[in-house]
Amino acid sequence: MEIEDVQKKTFTKWVNSQLAKTGKPPVEDLFSDLCDGRRLLELLEGLTGHELTTFLKLWKSFVICVLPASHLQVELVNIGAADIVDGNHKLILGLIWSIILHWQVKDVMKDVMEGLQQTNSEKILLSWVRQNTRQYPQVNVVNFSSSWNDGLAFNALIHSHRPELFDWSSVEKKTSAVDRLEHAFSKAEQHLGIERLLDPEDVAVAHPDKKSIIMYVTSLFRVLPQSVSMEAIQEVETLPQAATANITRVTTEEHYQIQTKQRFSEQITVNVAQGRVQSPSPQPRYKSYAYTQAAYVQSPEQKRSQEELQQRLSPLPAGTTSLESYQAALEEVLTWLLSAEDGLQGQAPISNHVEEVKEQFHTHEGYMVELTTHQSSVGRVLRAGAALLGEGNLSEEEDSEVREQMNLLNSRWEHLRVASMERQSRLHEVLMDLQHEQLQQLTDWLDVTEARIKKMGAQALGPDLEDIKRRVEEHKLLQEDLELEQVRVNSLTHMVVVVDENSGDSTTAALENKLQVLGDRWAAICRWTEERWIVLQETLLKWQHFTNEQCLFDSWLTQKEDMVGSIKTTNLKDQTEMVACLHHLTTLKADLDVKRPTMDKLCSMSQDLLSSVKNREVASKLEARLDSFAQRWEQLVQILEMSITQLSAAVSAAQHSELTHSVTATVTKVTTREKMSAVRQTRESPPPQKKRQVVVDSELRKRFDVDFTEVHSYMTRGEAILQSPEFSVTRKDSSIQELHDKVQVKIVCLCLMCICGSVSFIYDLNVQ
Repeated sequence: MEIEDVQKKTFTKWVNSQLAKTGKPPVEDLFSDLCDGRRLLELLEGLTGHELTTFLKLWKSFVICVLPASHLQVELVNIGAADIVDGNHKLILGLIWSIILHWQVKDVMKDVMEGLQQTNSEKILLSWVRQNTRQYPQVNVVNFSSSWNDGLAFNALIHSHRPELFDWSSVEKKTSAVDRLEHAFSKAEQHLGIERLLDPEDVAVAHPDKKSIIMYVTSLFRVLPQSVSMEAIQEVETLPQAATANITRVTTEEHYQIQTKQRFSEQITVNVAQGRVQSPSPQPRYKSYAYTQAAYVQSPEQKRSQEELQQRLSPLPAGTTSLESYQAALEEVLTWLLSAEDGLQGQAPISNHVEEVKEQFHTHEGYMVELTTHQSSVGRVLRAGAALLGEGNLSEEEDSEVREQMNLLNSRWEHLRVASMERQSRLHEVLMDLQHEQLQQLTDWLDVTEARIKKMGAQALGPDLEDIKRRVEEHKLLQEDLELEQVRVNSLTHMVVVVDENSGDSTTAALENKLQVLGDRWAAICRWTEERWIVLQETLLKWQHFTNEQCLFDSWLTQKEDMVGSIKTTNLKDQTEMVACLHHLTTLKADLDVKRPTMDKLCSMSQDLLSSVKNREVASKLEARLDSFAQRWEQLVQILEMSITQLSAAVSAAQHSELTHSVTATVTKVTTREKMSAVRQTRESPPPQKKRQVVVDSELRKRFDVDFTEVHSYMTRGEAILQSPEFSVTRKDSSIQELHDKVQVKIVCLCLMCICGSVSFIYDLNVQ
């Protein structure tokens, strides 16, 4: 969409918002609805709060509204009633902007400007924005156009004052500039009461309309805290001089158009972050003067302006000028002319530093604008002198004196004009040479850096952690180089190009293309550097984590191997020693079962690391390392299982033999005691009746032996398991501890019951 269409839509929304406050119907077409002046009067009456006096007259079949601009203190430059009646799009937009600038911008900011003793509203507004968005690294507002097209600046400005409205990360996650802009405008409308003066699709372009952005940001300034520090203003003043000069000039030039300009300086802006090139529509920077326009191709508007100037320089009607008034005007002009000559001579010699030359260039533009504003005074004096000479009422001496004064004035003016233009041309020549030198230096740097990052990217990461650390340090050096080069890029961000109006487009086209290419290359290097840094940091952390984990696991595994090797599993002296050894081995086996997930974790970390490194040598080393762990692990498990099996069998055999011997001895002792008792009873009692002797079955004794062995083996294994780390970790849990105690009691009771039952059974058989 063209800038004019965007301004028309945006300004229409603003006009309707103001009309709505007074209950007036909205305008549908800004250009046609203002033609009769009535809707314009309604707008101004709403803004001022009282009825305005209008002067209506019929001209060319149209009703013209002559606005009392001087009463309203609105500067209307080169905008006449006929322009409004004729529907001149450009001038109507200029008129509405002048009204917005007065009531929407200056009126809102006047208190802050007075407090800071500042007169540049745009600079104050930019300082306020930068002061409140400096905590957001993604936001760097240097103008009121391209700095806003991604939507981040609007969101940051709102979030800095009202962080409770939304989470900043939600804005960062949005990938579309339109979505971010929609988010900001919605929040401002819902919570700050700011009408949707802008549409996201009109802002999400390479070069949003500056006036529309200023209008909306001023609306935010109206409702948000308005504190602006001098540090923020000084920061704006230290931005690249082309940017600050633009801030200063636009406000002035939009209110005082220079109608006789032949040349302009055009700023070509490179958006560094995205490599885009902006080429604002040419804005008048300075004006050439009368008598030199033949050297340039003039537009129709310039020709009309020149004709008007020649008319002003034509002699005045006879009798309208006196010698006294002529002398007074001449003295005033000569006083100013002397001051202007001193000002030109007082300008510093042209520097050889690009930023200083830019400052000198823009300073001199301001000087030439001042010359332009005073050329009408020179013209009036010359006209007055010509009128006096034409009347023929002067004496010969007076006539000669007036002619000499006119020649002197014209000569000094011409000399000043030529000297000023020569300095302007020299400044531009030096500036262009320095800027082209910067472009060449940037091109050379880009060539070297692109080769450098290509080499860095071609080298695989690894083969060890020290190499990753070395790559990180190498990348830090690249980042430092980018920061140093950023100074040159910032300077080129606002190039100043002066062209004549006949060949302006063709002259800047090649430069724009070159800047576009350089901007894209710079942006690509910045993106690669940022992405590479993220990869290096992630790889370094993964590698360090993996290294730490594998060292801990290696140390643990070595410790367990040493412990297994130190346990004696053969030639044990007694059953107690065998049981203690079995318990130790069972505990180690339980430790291995608990540690098993660590092996799986190392394998997962290895795969994650290899996905970042993508180095075959590293993959081979990691695979060999993990294979070594796996082999040691399996070997340790096999040794433990074999030792536990052997010791369990030995313990069972020893306990069975000992218990069998004990039971046999007990049975023998009981039998002997019973026999002795029977003898005593025989002696003391009548002869007993004959009883049948019951012989213990050998199969029954064998079954007892088998049952006893199984019970003892189960008891041994149960005690080992209950002493394992899996149970020890949870001993603080009362329920687990109770279960542990109950199981132990049951095992002991079961064994005792079996033993006692067997002994009792054997005893009964012997008694029988």
